[in-house]
Amino acid sequence: MFLKSFHSNGSYSPLLLAHLSILITFISATSTNGHDTWVEVNAPEVRQGGLVHVDLKLGNHGNDHRDFKLHSLITLDHVSLSVVEPCGCKTDLVPDLRPTAYEPKQGYWTGRFHPKKPGLHTVAHQLDTLHGKTRAIKSAKAFFLVGQPNDKMASNWQPLGHALEIVPVTNPIAETATEKPFRVRVLFNGKPLAESRITSVPRGEELSEGFDSRYEKMTDANGEAEFVPSQANLYLFVVHLRKPEESGEGYDGTHYAATLTVSIPNTPLQ
Repeated sequence: MFLKSFHSNGSYSPLLLAHLSILITFISATSTNGHDTWVEVNAPEVRQGGLVHVDLKLGNHGNDHRDFKLHSLITLDHVSLSVVEPCGCKTDLVPDLRPTAYEPKQGYWTGRFHPKKPGLHTVAHQLDTLHGKTRAIKSAKAFFLVGQPNDKMASNWQPLGHALEIVPVTNPIAETATEKPFRVRVLFNGKPLAESRITSVPRGEELSEGFDSRYEKMTDANGEAEFVPSQANLYLFVVHLRKPEESGEGYDGTHYAATLTVSIPNTPLQ
């Protein structure tokens, strides 16, 4: 069929061009809907004056691809990545990020942060860009504790104001453990997002197709969902929201995605 789609002068027929246009649109939409960004830290607990490695990754996982696997190296053109300290001050990590793979466009980005103050720190990432005819707005978070937990930690994991955001209700460091409930809240434009599917992906696991009740929940009227992790692992919480009615110049709809990375130990922090 493709050979017959060429004209004698070497140009493509209108039929082939139409097919190619549909294929490119499909690939672009699939890439937008299936690829999520997330952030990781090498350790959830570090001593004051220590070193934290922060990774920014892009992968086929979450509500569509059901796993924790890497896809490729994301471009940094429309990316923000920072560490929010307990004081509220931010350190921009983007200028010092380095790729991890030898091959271009492979692997992930990594950077270093030297914590100087005790308390709970937030790694925050945002992305706002166009993928074909879809606007992609993404956010990601992870946490690490410097020093010992204290009563003031609760104020340090409040919403950051991302368009779509996953906010821990349970302390993401001091109260996490296997077989212990872990609650999260999903916010869209600062308000609870009810009846939204949120997925928890343990690293190394692949979720079944459809709705995997082992790792997926629907948020309640308060935008909250509760998970009870059965294994000590790194968990990636993912939520998607598609808004085809949110269109603008150069795009026909908006796709939101938010991720939260949490390390679940066997026993709570003492």
